[in-house]
Amino acid sequence: MSTASSNHNDTLSILLIDDNESRASALVDALAHSRYRIKHIASSGASLLKQVDELKPDMVVIDIESPDRDILDSLHTLSSFNPKPIVMFSEQEDSETITRTVHSGVSAYVCGNADPTRVRAILDAALARFEDYQSVKQELASTKHQLMAKEQIDKAKRLLMKSRNMNEDDAFHALRKMAMDTGQKMEDVALTLISVLNTIK
Repeated sequence: MSTASSNHNDTLSILLIDDNESRASALVDALAHSRYRIKHIASSGASLLKQVDELKPDMVVIDIESPDRDILDSLHTLSSFNPKPIVMFSEQEDSETITRTVHSGVSAYVCGNADPTRVRAILDAALARFEDYQSVKQELASTKHQLMAKEQIDKAKRLLMKSRNMNEDDAFHALRKMAMDTGQKMEDVALTLISVLNTIK
């Protein structure tokens, strides 16, 4: 999974979605002496997913009058499979639109046009929020994996205790020895053992 770096010395490439040429040009000028570089400008009618896949930007900035269903669906897909910091400037100020957009994966939703004097700070805040969210997401995934692994190991231990008349310590050491002998993780050995022992019940 590719995410933007928070190192302030790194140059971050931006895909800008904007139908207004003069507004896009003003944004390019506003970011001229920052770490942000607008590498490509596309219209709102272009396929966002295709653009991101081909250009591989570090960040996506969208300036649009109102986010439609296609944009929101694309953002949701992007957030699920290829997450990136996304900033949206929109004229829509209603809470429902803002909520839907943020739930689709937007890191920062700003009502109104992109103010050149504020845009750098907005991108910084969006990047920080994105990285915090990704960190929490990875921690949750890691915790979930550890809990599932423990459940599988405990289940394999119980099956060994029952099928081979072992106590809990002996069953655990047997699992660990199998893992060391085969060069596998204990949870992988546990899964195989569960499958085998359940088959020969």
